[in-house]
Amino acid sequence: MGSGDLDRELEAELARWREQGRERTLEPRGGVDFTSNDYLGLARDPRLVDAAKRAIERFGVGGRASRLLGGGCELDALAEAACADWLGAPAALLFPSGYQANLGLIGALVGRGDAIISDELAHASLIDAARLSRAQVLIQRHVDLADLERCLRACSGARRRLVLTEGVFSMDGDLAPLEAISELCARHEASLLVDEAHSVGLLGPSGAGAWQLARPRHAAVLAARLVTGGKALGVCGAFVVGSRALRELLLHRARSFVFSTAPTPAVAGALAAAIGIAREADATRAQLLGLVRELARRLDLPRPAAAIVPLLAGSELAARNLERELAERGLDARCVRPPTVPEGTSRLRIVVHAFNTPAQIEALASALDPHTLARPGPSQLAVPRRSSTVFVAGTDTGVGKTLVSALLARAGAAAYWKPVQTGGESDTAEVERLAGERSPLRIPPLYEFAAAASPHWAAELEGRAIDFERLRAGLTQAQERASRLVIELAGGLLVPLDERRTQLDWLQAERTPTVLVARAGLGTLNHTLLSLEALRARGIEPLALFLVGEAFGNNAQTLQRMSGVASIIVVSRLDEVSASRIEELSRSAELADLWSAVDDSCRTMPRQPR
Repeated sequence: MGSGDLDRELEAELARWREQGRERTLEPRGGVDFTSNDYLGLARDPRLVDAAKRAIERFGVGGRASRLLGGGCELDALAEAACADWLGAPAALLFPSGYQANLGLIGALVGRGDAIISDELAHASLIDAARLSRAQVLIQRHVDLADLERCLRACSGARRRLVLTEGVFSMDGDLAPLEAISELCARHEASLLVDEAHSVGLLGPSGAGAWQLARPRHAAVLAARLVTGGKALGVCGAFVVGSRALRELLLHRARSFVFSTAPTPAVAGALAAAIGIAREADATRAQLLGLVRELARRLDLPRPAAAIVPLLAGSELAARNLERELAERGLDARCVRPPTVPEGTSRLRIVVHAFNTPAQIEALASALDPHTLARPGPSQLAVPRRSSTVFVAGTDTGVGKTLVSALLARAGAAAYWKPVQTGGESDTAEVERLAGERSPLRIPPLYEFAAAASPHWAAELEGRAIDFERLRAGLTQAQERASRLVIELAGGLLVPLDERRTQLDWLQAERTPTVLVARAGLGTLNHTLLSLEALRARGIEPLALFLVGEAFGNNAQTLQRMSGVASIIVVSRLDEVSASRIEELSRSAELADLWSAVDDSCRTMPRQPR
């Protein structure tokens, strides 16, 4: 592909974003700041400016090289010691950014044979680090302790288990229940990583963060805390704070540290000064928390955990209109829209700072008063889905997805949709035959191709192409037609839909409940475990694993032990595949429980990290 072809593709993709109103720009904006993360107002503090100037005058402007190759300066160690002392930890290590710190830390701690349990609202750097680690990844429903325990049990056979959470979550602004999380970690012999990006400087004694505020009894489970320098500290960079052994490990194994140029002397010098100021800023913290609580009171919202006040608008248009109206009044509060947050949860993310005045808080509250908005509490930020929807994915073609789809449609009185049908035999007609009247609606395929081949190749043979956005729009329309919906995919997870996207890309984009179907017989272990690894690498935890057909050896028991899937449902080989037999099987308690889990998952829109 030539550069001109690539540019044309990129322009077409950007045009689609513009049509959807999702374009982003880097143009600066004026007005009263209710959007940045400069919580304590230290970014322009003269004391930090002076510290940075002195560092430049003494050590120059550049980081020069990786610290292992002589880069950095003695101020790095000074800042690390100050941070460790502030947080009551033995050691700290300075990284150029919070993103790099999480990538290096998680990659150094876990790998193949290990397991990560991540809150579904964890920051993108935690999610990406988990994916890159090659550990098994399980996604826990947001601050749901029962689901956390389920995940811990599901990965009990892992060599090492690491739980990821934020102290204060960046989009909902709620506080993690660290005491309860640490107790579960202790019970299941797991370690805990707490990203303190939005809590250090604001919470706990001397602003030492959410962990110090909670003071959990099971402190030994804490593997590390992450402290970013670009928020309350007003600079940039980030510290990993923990034991001396952890610091030594990171020097050897954290690739984002080993292969990155050191932070500049100005950053290290300013960070050391900022830590000294922040730990003595009790009056400033009290002033800030007083302002944010007054704003929440005026907007009839629950008391915020720290400085973030999420105000749900619902649609992207409503959120953009609010942002524009505030800007016209000289108030800079930014809206957050998909894909940063899921469809239907666009909101204003309001941030209050110590430098905001009571008059500015009053102006913001008054500007928002006329608007009728859904205003849930920070930990309940969600909207109803259009329907209870479950994707039926497979490890391969011919594994029994259509049979499982018919069972699910019959058990849940659900509509059925196969968006892409390849080959001459109609799976929609087969489900109609098997599910009968209990399945009230069969939605026609969006695409039908004659060749029994992968969707992208079957389409190409007919001079056609599958439009990814049309698939997503078709899902929305299908959900509007049915209160419950079963969607059967074509072939295995990584079957291509077009030249760039696979069915797994679609699952990841929708974040909709999914079940995986596999053969019960010989050869299933490798295909099934690889498919589960692929799902989890994209943050998708299947609600159930179906094993279909004649059993072989102890495959079911092996997958029960190794897969980490909470529910494994065996559908034995059927002598007769008929509507009456499907009706009989559909009455099982396992399928009823599965539909309850789908309903629960779909009652609120699943959330994504910022």
